[in-house]
Amino acid sequence: MPSLPEPYPASKVSWVKSPIRNAASDNTPVADLVAGILADVKARGDAAVRHYSAEFDKSDLEVFEVTRAEREAAVAALDPQTRNDTEFAIDNVRRFAEAQLATILPLDVEPLPGVFMGHRVIPIERVGCYVPGGRFPLLSAPIMTIVPAKVAGVDDVIACLPPNAHNAMIAGCHLSGADRIFRIGGAQAIAAMAFGTETVPAVMKIMGPGNAFVNEAKRQVFGPVGIDQLAGPSEIYTLADATGDAEMIATDMLAQAEHDVRTRVGLITTHRPLAEAVLAEVEKQLATLSTAHVAAPAWADYGEIAVCEDEAAMIAYSDFIAAEHLQVHTADPHGMAKKLRNYGSLFIGELASVVYSDKCSGTNHTLPTMAAGRYTGGLWVGAYVKIATHQWLEPKGVEQVAPPAARQAASEGLEGHRRAAQLRLDRMQVR
Repeated sequence: MPSLPEPYPASKVSWVKSPIRNAASDNTPVADLVAGILADVKARGDAAVRHYSAEFDKSDLEVFEVTRAEREAAVAALDPQTRNDTEFAIDNVRRFAEAQLATILPLDVEPLPGVFMGHRVIPIERVGCYVPGGRFPLLSAPIMTIVPAKVAGVDDVIACLPPNAHNAMIAGCHLSGADRIFRIGGAQAIAAMAFGTETVPAVMKIMGPGNAFVNEAKRQVFGPVGIDQLAGPSEIYTLADATGDAEMIATDMLAQAEHDVRTRVGLITTHRPLAEAVLAEVEKQLATLSTAHVAAPAWADYGEIAVCEDEAAMIAYSDFIAAEHLQVHTADPHGMAKKLRNYGSLFIGELASVVYSDKCSGTNHTLPTMAAGRYTGGLWVGAYVKIATHQWLEPKGVEQVAPPAARQAASEGLEGHRRAAQLRLDRMQVR
């Protein structure tokens, strides 16, 4: 059996700094714990949710759902500038989602005379959006999952967020268009949305990132319930040649590193002096970064600076990494971008910071991690609709497809199939 080709030319790649840990294998095993939570919530509903909310979130809420008055109060309490910025982001995400939806068209064709086929674009009836709490109140998080759902035409959008989430997150869910909002976090939130409880309606698909427990819960409920993707720790890589700006690259890496101590940050370059300058610049900036208690461990454990002998090796290594966020800082960034194929979202040129997309520019920040960019893109409006096919035939169409269908069924030994294929043709011939 032939072996697979080398994923990238390792002999042409060296490291100024290597990661010392593997984020993909650093997850504490949580599968058994999550399985127990899921089974309990499925069996006991709200009572189990209440139990786990008290155990993990120290919450004693009797009523999970946020009332209309509480939603409106959360919006009213927003600082005016924060509300303006939130609505700016919502408008941008909505506009881009609407433009994407406009490319997903219904189809009706007649590939053979009398054989008509097509598909409909059908919004999912009800989706659940998990809004993570995290270390910081990420005001953009509800926007990225809820707004595309409403653009797609989803009937009911259910949002769940941890009980201790900042009220601004409630406001973000409300302004983004959530139909119902529940103060439930963790694996118990995924279970409640997947199975339904006395107060939380069961959904058809669950969207949104979360911690290891949320991720594992999504993995375990997948099947009867759809999910967007399994999200790992955040990632940012930059491709750069000799034109790269060390200060800018280091700043962008640390901006992402402050998300979590397991964030993967990296530079892939063809220019060793730039690699060494970025290494020095990261250490310099960490000395004054207020979130260094998060960013510094991420950089120490998962930070990477790779030097490639040539552009081809740089492209091959980048496609192997398949970074969640991939910035292109080269002399011809648009030309380079056309040569890349594996990434979550691409940021072309020095002016396109990942932070803009994270917050408000319009593309979705819920993206594939852990090399999933090799086979999928990020969350988008198309994730909230189904493309469902249909067909109908006229007599002249039956005359064309029935004989080969009957012959194929006969050769397979499927007599029932053969009869069903032949019946319509026989009746037409009798008529």
